[in-house]
Amino acid sequence: MPTPMGERIRELRLKNGLTLEALAERVGSSKSYMWEIENKGVARPSAEKLHLIANALDTTTGYLLATDEVTEADAADLAFFRNYQKMNVKSKERLRGMLKILDDEDE
Repeated sequence: MPTPMGERIRELRLKNGLTLEALAERVGSSKSYMWEIENKGVARPSAEKLHLIANALDTTTGYLLATDEVTEADAADLAFFRNYQKMNVKSKERLRGMLKILDDEDE
């Protein structure tokens, strides 16, 4: 019986159009190990492996582990911000400019 974490991983993997093999490759694991994480209640990935899975699925470890009502949209926003923080100054400025243009279009 899959855990809520396994169900969330499968849901995000399919939403991102990834096969088990493709996700395993991104994470540096075997396809069978990824299958166990998705489908068995006993699979408990390490914190490092969970971090790699979250990055590969553009989400957060908090979303994958959450037992309360953390939404996928909240996790996607946090993952986006995490990527933003890694950008260089020039890229951040360009992105802020794009957001301003998009915001102006909504008015």
